[in-house]
Amino acid sequence: MQNNNNLNWAKPLFYGFLVIVGILIGVFFKGNFNLGSLVKNNQQPIQEMMELVQSKYVDSVANDSVGLKLANYYLEQLDPHSVYIPPADLNEVNEQLQPNFKGVGIEFQQFRDSIFVAYVMKDGPAGKAGLQIGDILLTADDTVQLSGKKWEADDIRKKLKGPSNSKVKLMVYRAGEKKSYTISRDNVALSPVEASYMIDTVVGYIRINKFADRTYEAFMQALEPLLAKGMKSLVIDLRGNGGGLLSEAVAIADELLSGNKLIVYTQGVHSPRVDYFSKREGLFEQGGLTILMDETSASASEVLAGALQDWDRATIVGRRSFGKGLVQQQFKLSNGGALRLTTAKYYSPLGRNIQRPYTHSKQDYENDFVTRLHEDAMGKQDSSFKGDSFKTPKGHLVYGGGGIYPDKWVNGNTVLMDTSFKVLWEEGLMNDFILHWYVQNRTMMNTFKNPTAFLNQTASINFWAALVNYAGPKQQLKLKSLEKNKLLVQNQILALVARTHWYKQGYIEVQNALDPSFKQLVP
Repeated sequence: MQNNNNLNWAKPLFYGFLVIVGILIGVFFKGNFNLGSLVKNNQQPIQEMMELVQSKYVDSVANDSVGLKLANYYLEQLDPHSVYIPPADLNEVNEQLQPNFKGVGIEFQQFRDSIFVAYVMKDGPAGKAGLQIGDILLTADDTVQLSGKKWEADDIRKKLKGPSNSKVKLMVYRAGEKKSYTISRDNVALSPVEASYMIDTVVGYIRINKFADRTYEAFMQALEPLLAKGMKSLVIDLRGNGGGLLSEAVAIADELLSGNKLIVYTQGVHSPRVDYFSKREGLFEQGGLTILMDETSASASEVLAGALQDWDRATIVGRRSFGKGLVQQQFKLSNGGALRLTTAKYYSPLGRNIQRPYTHSKQDYENDFVTRLHEDAMGKQDSSFKGDSFKTPKGHLVYGGGGIYPDKWVNGNTVLMDTSFKVLWEEGLMNDFILHWYVQNRTMMNTFKNPTAFLNQTASINFWAALVNYAGPKQQLKLKSLEKNKLLVQNQILALVARTHWYKQGYIEVQNALDPSFKQLVP
């Protein structure tokens, strides 16, 4: 009885606290987190508490930070994916769903106190101006010293990015000479289709890294040449694809499903059911289809895979996907930020919602994912949580409630990075070596027509020995612990060299060719 009494007197305080938080959040999301507005609503105790925090708290606290913490706390009680986006972060967040960005079109790496150009987009502003891989960035606009001091990567990006048609003057160091380039910033295309090629004479491969604006268009531009080459079976690689726009996943599914079939439907308490069907005649409605997935395949990736699995159209190969079955809608706020709020759940054609449970804290939700990553890396098959079962038209069992469970389970080829592997990344050793080797062998690299030719003609090069020779004395001692895994390191070097020359297309082609487990993934 005593325990019940304690709970009874505590309930009014608890509900009162919820009311206070609700009022604060409501005012915040109207874009006017103003203490004066609370006084007008006779909420003087809240005013007094906030003023006491400002005047008496042990550390200084900005009103904005208090409002942000209240907003984030409130949203975390709803679900793991509703989020407030501050004004300062909104452009960068939205840019992730765009097929391009505004800048000069380079990737850079910082070694010690020097900033090197690690890749130049061939059709980007920097490539047209004449920048090359291996150039050292000295200054920007004559006054900003880039090399010679330590920078945070985001701060470097801010110096290089900017509005279209704005100019930046870069002083670079190349082969003992200083060279000056004035570059006009512009939109730099960055395709969400990272690679597409024929694995053999009949099997094609397309890797999609996200479902951003115009991903469907990029997919079609990759699919048509493969069909022209005689492709009979297609592998779509969604490993590492965290999702994005539902509409892009639906459009791609429409190209792969015949007839008038349900692809996905969404529904929420305040969002009436919306059905998405395949409508037009697709470009690849017949032929073999394999979808590769892993723990980080999420959201729109799971929409596409779920539809194809439910209709017995594709074989899902890999490991259980992330498990995100919630749909977010973005709302602008008057302070310049945005609220990305979960407004509905999505369901596969059979009615599966594959959202992982989130009844506990957001921290538990994230810890569950990290634990699964660790277990999968050790080759532990995840069969403890399949969720409810559903039967496809052909009688196969599929599961909902915790991600897309594969038809064929294949363990990852991930090596647990123990302390012995740290030497590869300490002081940028691996990337430093790759860049140095590429610059020294640029002429030879330019003779290779494609990544396959590169692999065939560099098979005799001992990259492991070259890395050891390049390393400093202390690093060489540490590299001895990796001697037993030198083939793995050698293969990674080959893939990174290919990336430096052919970007992600080269990296993925070489990585797939050298990965023994990849052969288990494809038909």
